[in-house]
This record gives sequence, structure tokens and C-alpha cells, in this order.
Amino acid sequence: MSLLSDTVRAAGSATAPGELVQLRHELHADPEVGLHLPRTQRRVLDAIDHLPLEITLGQDLSSVTAVIRGRGEIRSETRDADGHAPAVLLRADMDALPVPEETGLVWASENPGLMHACGHDMHTAILVGVAHDLCARREELAGDVVLMFQPGEEMHDGAALMIREGVLEASGRRVEAAYALHVFAAGFPQGMVVGRRGPMMAAADGLTVVVRGKGGHGSTPQRALDPVPVACEIVTALQVMITRRFDVFDPVVASVGSIHAGEAPNAIPEYAMITASVRTWSTSTRDEFRHAAETLANGIAAAHGLTAEITHIDGYPCTHTTPAETDFVADLVADVLGPERFTHLPHPFAGSEDFSRVLATVPGTFIGLGATPTGLDPATAPFNHSSYARYDDAVIPTGVSVLAEIATRRLAASASRDA
Repeated sequence: MSLLSDTVRAAGSATAPGELVQLRHELHADPEVGLHLPRTQRRVLDAIDHLPLEITLGQDLSSVTAVIRGRGEIRSETRDADGHAPAVLLRADMDALPVPEETGLVWASENPGLMHACGHDMHTAILVGVAHDLCARREELAGDVVLMFQPGEEMHDGAALMIREGVLEASGRRVEAAYALHVFAAGFPQGMVVGRRGPMMAAADGLTVVVRGKGGHGSTPQRALDPVPVACEIVTALQVMITRRFDVFDPVVASVGSIHAGEAPNAIPEYAMITASVRTWSTSTRDEFRHAAETLANGIAAAHGLTAEITHIDGYPCTHTTPAETDFVADLVADVLGPERFTHLPHPFAGSEDFSRVLATVPGTFIGLGATPTGLDPATAPFNHSSYARYDDAVIPTGVSVLAEIATRRLAASASRDA
């Protein structure tokens, strides 16, 4: 394939890398958080204005869905009963984080307390570049491409809302595969593409345990039912249970973030509350932990004559990639960028992603792109979500090239299989 700069020379209408960098800097300087990103949405719409796209805006969030209609050879047998061609989906998340920026960049955030600390500004600019690239060469597309510009990835579940509003069927039929790319400020050399077959990122849930006892004076604990030592015992027992009950190769990570009980040092409180985050990498372990945690907390509380109330808070499920789609992307990257540019990760990440909602519905994969700034060591550079995290603009053309080629070749492969 041709890289974006070559496409610009050949097609004339694609956005040049410098324009994508400028867009990225504008987005970075004006971060928005959550599901409603009106200024970000406006910039995206302006950047893809006049392209031959079918655009739909979100109702419950400020999303942008854009469909590119391929004009390549699309045989009648690959179309559905209503005449719709095969389609694939490419996603970029657009929201920032409530993190104060400390990078010192010229284009640093102008909005106090907010920052594009996870590189979503770069994702958005990359997908805008893909829109221009693929529109300039629609004759090569043996089907349609759905571009998913998504708000609210950072704990707002924007992907679920966009699925509910029909993003997977935006072209007229269900997409047959979906792909997302995420940049990393550290951990990988600049320009390295990484992926994994199967579990790629963890399910991230919440756990709250309220231990209820009987308050009283600190001088006469025998007259009370003290929930504090019981809560402490539950915290310790959770960690022991994890090491004894669960396979080390299908793990659970439970981290207690807060314990709260009472206000006065000489008063035994009525209750103690524990809150924790729980990360798992399989549905079976996720379900088993919930049952085991309830049994453990109830049993310990009952042994001391108290009660426990357990609440599980659903977060994002595990991000499972489709092995065949991951292998397809790995082979593509090796062909386009060189065999040394793709790394199969030996272990999944402990972070979570709402692109898991998409991959739970259609085949696809989730890949990473190293964006460590030139001159920094990937092993020690500030990582994603840090106030000091920086991402190198030099990888924007690489991201555009990889995603555009994924869509082009995946549609061609689909047409070939159906021949």
C-alpha cells in the first residue's frame, strides 16, 4: 500500500499529515470529558466536511458515525437481501480525562483539570486521516467502511450507547469485523504495533462490602458488635482466597481502594464499608469470584455475629480479540511496515476498554501503537493517564496507513472467500 503521504500525492484530496497533526493539537488543547463533547464533535465534522460520507450523529452522546460506500468490485452474491455490501468498522475514542496536564507542551490543555492523557486526541486525528484516505480511493473498497467516532470511553460506556443507537448496522447490515487502535506513551518503541490473540484487556468491576454491626462506646466493646476488625479480616481473607481458589494463569486482581468506618476515635461505628476494584480475564473466573466473595464476606461476618451486604458493580467486560482477525492484522503489519514492526504480547493488559462491547458482538481485534516520544526510553517514559504523558505525532501516518489498509484488505478478503 501507499503511506498517507503517497496517497496525498496520488489522490490530491486526502488530508496531509501536517493537517492531522494540527487537528490533533487543537483537540489536545481543548479536551472534553464524558459522553458530551460538542466542540470535539464539531472539529471532527469540520475535518471530514465535503467528503462523500453518510454521517449520523448520536442522540444520547455526541458521537459521529460516518459510512464510506466502497465502489470497488462487489459481486451480487456478497450483498444481503436488501442489496447492502459487506462492511467493516474502525473505531476511535474521543474523550479526555479529568487529569491536570503537566507536560509543558505548547499545545497543552487550556482547560484546567482536563487532559488528553490517554491519547484519544491522536486516535481521533488518525481516524479523520483514514476517512480522507479511504474516500480518496473508494474504487479499491469491495464493501463499506463504518467510522465510529466515540465519546465516553473513560468509564462512561460510550461504546454501549453507540451500539444501542445502531453503529454496528450503520451501513445497512451488521458489520462483519471491527478494529480499534490505541496509542501508548510508553512501554513500546515508537511505531511498534502490538496485539494479542484472545484476552487482550481485563474486565474491570467494582465491589462494595458493607459490614453491619452494633455501635457503642470504645471503652465497652463487649456491649457492641464491632464491624471494623471484621472488615479488616474480610480484606485480608479476600487476598488469601484469590491465591488459593483461582488459577494463577486465569487470575483475579482485587485491590481494596478504601475502608471507611466511623468518625470518632472513642466510638464503635454501626458499620464499616469496603470498596475495591476487581479485574479478571475470563467470564467463568469473573462469575466464580463474585460467588466466592459473597460466600466469604457473609461467612466471616456471621462468624462474628454481624451481617454483610455485598454489591457487585459491573464495569467493562474482558476485551477478547478474535484470533483469526489478530493474525490477519499481524500479517498485514509485517507486509506493510516490516516483520519487525508487530509484536504478539505474551500477556494481556490489566486495563479495561469499552471496545470490549463491540468485540463481544462481532469479530475483530484491538491493537496498540507505540508512540513514545523521540529521545525518551519506552521503559521509563510517563505512561498513559499520567499528567506527564506525551505522544509523538510521528506515528499518526502509521496509524492512518495501518487502519486504512486493514479496512481495504479485510473487505477484499471477504469478497475472495465468497467467490
